[in-house]
Amino acid sequence: MSSRKAQLRARRLGRILKVSLAAAALLPPAIAPAQVTTPPAVTMTATAPRTLSLDEAVRMAESQSEAIRIARAGVQRAEGQQYQARSQRLPQLAGSASYTRTLASQFSIAAGPAVDTTKPVPPPAPCDQYLLDATATTADRLAGLEDASRCAIGGNPFSSFGSLGFGAKNQYNVGLAFSQNLFAGGRISAQNAVANAGRRSADIELTAQRAQLRLDVTQAYFDATLADRLVALAESSAVQTDNVLKQTKLARTVGNVSEFELLRAQVSSANQRPIVIQRQSDREVAYLRLKQLLNIPLDSPVELTTAVDDSAATNVALESIGITSDTAAIDRATVKQAAEAIDAQRGLLKVAKAQRLPTLSLTSQYGKVAFPLTGLPQSGSFRTNWTIGVASQVPLFTGGRIKGDQLVAEANVREAQARYDQLREFAALDSRVTINNLLQARAAWQASLGTAEQAARAYSIAEVRYKEGISTQIELNDSRILLEQAVTNRALAARNLQVARVKLALLADLPLQSTGATQAQAQTQATAAQQSSQPAQAAQQQVQGQQQTAIPPQ
Repeated sequence: MSSRKAQLRARRLGRILKVSLAAAALLPPAIAPAQVTTPPAVTMTATAPRTLSLDEAVRMAESQSEAIRIARAGVQRAEGQQYQARSQRLPQLAGSASYTRTLASQFSIAAGPAVDTTKPVPPPAPCDQYLLDATATTADRLAGLEDASRCAIGGNPFSSFGSLGFGAKNQYNVGLAFSQNLFAGGRISAQNAVANAGRRSADIELTAQRAQLRLDVTQAYFDATLADRLVALAESSAVQTDNVLKQTKLARTVGNVSEFELLRAQVSSANQRPIVIQRQSDREVAYLRLKQLLNIPLDSPVELTTAVDDSAATNVALESIGITSDTAAIDRATVKQAAEAIDAQRGLLKVAKAQRLPTLSLTSQYGKVAFPLTGLPQSGSFRTNWTIGVASQVPLFTGGRIKGDQLVAEANVREAQARYDQLREFAALDSRVTINNLLQARAAWQASLGTAEQAARAYSIAEVRYKEGISTQIELNDSRILLEQAVTNRALAARNLQVARVKLALLADLPLQSTGATQAQAQTQATAAQQSSQPAQAAQQQVQGQQQTAIPPQ
């Protein structure tokens, strides 16, 4: 019995010796100590990667996002429309100044015919100065009558019109125009209500875009960190398969394994390389997406510091999560915008109905005019024109235009109400889906607790068993695949949990995510944006109609 054990020990020792010799033959030759030289220092020309946490990424995205800038422009536009609608309640005052040079006029004939030089020159005007009273002698009175007659016959009968501007070569006009709406049948109040609804909708849109941007950045950030983890896992698996291949080649050299085992190891190692390449490509795409959201140059290196599967941080986040967020459908940003769209359409309906009522406005025009014979007027040559009046307009016959406007406005109100109901249903569904995704992610995270550690422990045992020749390569590969699945599921569950948690926290301000809801939301916003400009256009046309700043010469 003892001789049998001695033979087994001898065989085992001989096997170990053969393996050691084969390993020495496969290893590269050793380098003599004298030949070892210190490599030269390498100059780092590439820039160091930029470290970036999740909070820093969110702040950077808000300052660089084009969507936020567009939403802010919408708020500014809505504020301008409020000013336009509010201006109709206030008086309007405008100034004007003009100069006219007359080249030819129909009143030029008023200058009279040419003077006949063969006759005595008539006495100068005024002609009534030659009329004497009864105290003068008869001869003097007759002479005065004769001079007055000659003065009247020889003078220009239209000379007194010259100071009134008829045919004047130079005309100067300076004036002010005033107008004030007194009654518009409720049109002004309705237009202000439409503008206010547009402003509230624009504010909601800005808040929604900020929430959506935060969710997008969070998702892109954790996608990039997940891609880092998957690349590391794929490279680790590639190293493991390479080690198994080296061991199998060594065992094949000493004759301990068959050619089939060597071929299996070679195939497993070769199959792992495309996986590594695919994971690296996915990571590059994830980083490019994150850089695009943050407006970082695509060639700039970035290092992410917030881990996707930080167990301590994730457990703290789980403790703070309670499905108590306000997920009511009527509190969603998209539903609020739809409600504001209904208010805007109702205001436009009031505007359409108010067209049947008369309008009343107070107008006044004040101006100074001058018609100098020379190029520039003198200080005392200006004359005053000042008028004040009350104007009213009543539509008598419009060919059915007002009726058509009213029908269109009523249809828009019904459409806005229907879209509101539709979006409210989508919002309720989206809220339930979001809560369900969070519950699923939380359950998956809790289920993965300890699984990765157990899989790693099982793989280490399988590796030792394979080295000792107790197990086969199939068992080792199965253990490695299980380890990959456990680590991947753990990282994916952490990513899904982080994204679902952030989405639930921002749910009230987020736009709807489903396809039908997104289309309805886009149509509602387009209709509101198109019709919110109508009150401003109507107000501008009304003001232009009331302000006639040019004062005709008199």
